[in-house]
Amino acid sequence: MKCTSCKQGELTPSFIEGLFRAHTCSNCSGHWILIEDYVAWKERNPQFSFDNDLQCQVVETKQAMLCPVTGTIMRKFRLSASTDHRIDYSANVGGVWLDKGEWELLKKENLAGSLNTVLTAHWQRNIRINSTKENFAEIYQDKFGEENYAKVKALREWLYQQPNKADLRAYLLAEDPYSAEK
Repeated sequence: MKCTSCKQGELTPSFIEGLFRAHTCSNCSGHWILIEDYVAWKERNPQFSFDNDLQCQVVETKQAMLCPVTGTIMRKFRLSASTDHRIDYSANVGGVWLDKGEWELLKKENLAGSLNTVLTAHWQRNIRINSTKENFAEIYQDKFGEENYAKVKALREWLYQQPNKADLRAYLLAEDPYSAEK
């Protein structure tokens, strides 16, 4: 198979760190992994843990990539809310393309043992939800200032725990809470 990333190298059979089967590009060192091989290895080694205390230089292919088996466009999946990095997945084959350094990035992010989970709709939805929350937190902090945002956030959390929160909100929002007039 030809490399789907650099289009110059050949994908030759290999093993990721001697653990499970892959095909590695002879030119760019990217890896083609079938999820079934990864899951089979993971089922045989449920207690395996990865060293995540490492530095890595990651190459990421930004453009759409084609599956090296079917030639169809692969989908890009985010790893986590803390990184914009994406890996490529071919649903037609159940294969993942990892650019050079992406396996090390998965280990660094504590995701090497969860590669199949990263590819689920549930995981991706949680990333979108968490990213949205982080974006709003940044907007509020910029708008209110760091100190005021911390205070109003603590007040909000306290208010939410009160049994009479509706009355407390009405009191806070009333222009004159001691007047019967609007």
